[in-house]
Amino acid sequence: MAHEHHHHSPGQAPEADIVGEEYWDSRYRESGKVWSGDANAVLARQAEGLAPGRALDLGCGEGGDAVWLARKGWHVTGTDISGVALERAAAHAADAGVADLTEWQRHDLAESFPAGRYDLVSACFLHTFGEFPRERILRRAAAAVAPGGILLVVGHAGWAPWQEDRPKVAFPTPDEVVAQLELPVGAWEVLLAEEHERAQNQPDGRPGTRTDNAVKVRRLA
Repeated sequence: MAHEHHHHSPGQAPEADIVGEEYWDSRYRESGKVWSGDANAVLARQAEGLAPGRALDLGCGEGGDAVWLARKGWHVTGTDISGVALERAAAHAADAGVADLTEWQRHDLAESFPAGRYDLVSACFLHTFGEFPRERILRRAAAAVAPGGILLVVGHAGWAPWQEDRPKVAFPTPDEVVAQLELPVGAWEVLLAEEHERAQNQPDGRPGTRTDNAVKVRRLA
C-alpha cells in the first residue's frame, strides 16, 4: 500500500505490508508534534506573490503549509493518508484562526484524489518507500489545476549525506519531473525547474546541508 507524506525524509524503511494509514498514524503518534508547524520555505517563496484563491495541499501532514496559505487568504483543502495528522492539522488551523478557510480530507493518493479545480496545487516532498504511483499522482495533480493556476512540486534530490539507511525511493531530477507530468505542448508554462541547497540539522543536532529541487508550472488560460 503506497503512501504520500509531506515534507518528510524517509528514514528507517518499514515493512512493505504496513506502509499505509496504520503505519503513518503510528509514526505521528510517536511524537506530540512531528513537524515545526512552519511552511516549507520553497512554498512560501513561490506562493508569496500569488493572488489568493483555492489551494490543494497534497500530503499536508500537520498542516504547516495549508495554515500558512490560509493566513494569506487562500481557501485550502489539505489531504493526507494519516487521520492523526489531519486531526492535528485541523487543530493547528483552529489555533491560527483559519478553520473557516481550511478543510481536511483523508486520501491514500494511490487510491483516491480530492475533487475540484484549484488555483494552486502543492506537492511538497511526496516521497515514500516501495511501490508508489508518484508520476500518476502528479499528473492527476496537474489535471486539478484551474486555467491560470500553478502546480508546485518540491522534492529531495537524493538522500541526505548523513543518512546511512537508504531504502529504494525515487528522487527524480527537475527535468524528469517536468517530463513525467506529460504536459500538453502550448498549454503550460514552466516557470521553475531547478535544484537548490538548504540547511537542515542532522539527527545529532549539528548543522547540515542537503539538496532539494522544485518545479513550478502554470496552466495557461
